[in-house]
Amino acid sequence: MTFPVVGMVGGGQLARMTHEAGIPLGIKFKLLSDTPQDSAAQVVSEVVVGDYRDLDTLRAFARGCDVITFDHEHVPTAHLRALEADGVPVRPGPDALVHAQDKGVMRAKLDAIGVPCPRHRIVSDPEDAARFAAEVAGGGAQHLDEGRWPGDGDGSGGFPVVLKTVRGGYDGKGVWVVRSSKEAEEPFRAGVPVLAEEKVDFARELAANIVRSPHGQAVAYPVVESIQVDGVCDTVIAPAPGLDPELAGHAQELALRIGQELGVVGHLAVELFETADGRILVNELAMRPHNSGHWTQDGAITSQFANHVRAVLDLPLGDPRPRARWTVMANVLGGDYPDMYSAYLHCMARDPQLKIHMYGKDVKPGRKVGHVNTYGDDLAEVRERAAHAAGYLRGTITE
Repeated sequence: MTFPVVGMVGGGQLARMTHEAGIPLGIKFKLLSDTPQDSAAQVVSEVVVGDYRDLDTLRAFARGCDVITFDHEHVPTAHLRALEADGVPVRPGPDALVHAQDKGVMRAKLDAIGVPCPRHRIVSDPEDAARFAAEVAGGGAQHLDEGRWPGDGDGSGGFPVVLKTVRGGYDGKGVWVVRSSKEAEEPFRAGVPVLAEEKVDFARELAANIVRSPHGQAVAYPVVESIQVDGVCDTVIAPAPGLDPELAGHAQELALRIGQELGVVGHLAVELFETADGRILVNELAMRPHNSGHWTQDGAITSQFANHVRAVLDLPLGDPRPRARWTVMANVLGGDYPDMYSAYLHCMARDPQLKIHMYGKDVKPGRKVGHVNTYGDDLAEVRERAAHAAGYLRGTITE
């Protein structure tokens, strides 16, 4: 029997965990990695080291693959179209993936299909960003007065606002919260278009994760709460505690509709703001397995990684329902103690139900090097177990 070969572009931890999910099914993986030391390159048997930005490299890599998928969204859109023209199945395809690659394209499309988003527009320079801030404040057209915009630095006139480079940002990179037109100068130095968005008064951040197959089957995971620290995901709680069931259902329906309208194949994470007045707004899209879905490895009947593999191969999707009342994922960030293995003795003895997932990365301060999952019936206890394990592995907790 011949099993299909999945070509994965990108050698990070998402590729590593997606490969792991394919092993029980006998699915073969071929990896295009930046270096032989990348997280997934350490565990996948067939690794090609090369530059995903080079079309010839991509074409050579695609030979012998039954489908191409990704652990990041940075492959040039034109290259993906060239692969499709060569007859290579690319999932998600470039027409869908561009909405995760380019925030300006994403916002325009979401506007067109009536998806609620923060107020936004592309801005051309710091003064245009200040005009946008004034528009957000409802002040209409305003003018520079001796080089200073109304509200510069004092929280009025619409400031602060959020500025984002339309391509390339992740984990807080390429995103600035600016409080004046002077602070707005930094984002434009990259020489790429800049998207301005209102700074939303949100109560918390949520994520709705769905998986969709080529023939249109789709499943939705429970909506989760995502807690960020310094722009990086720290903790995910599944399901989001205290979320109104009607609002949770609305978020799942919204994610499913976005997946259908954009033609997504594979995993789609829709990052959301829950506003102080009880609405949800779409913040970002990711078309790959996502940090907000890592809890599914141990907390759902079918993980996001297993369902992504099924989707890109057009296999029937698995059950997304949770296995426990609560599951909490906590990211393990690098600290001052690189020998995390020595912490296993304490963590495993303290919590025999604890699930540790390490990525094979060198430990650097603030770098995501792994995550832990805990589950149970008492949310406070489950959260404490996850926080303790992640902190002990990092070295910030020593007892």
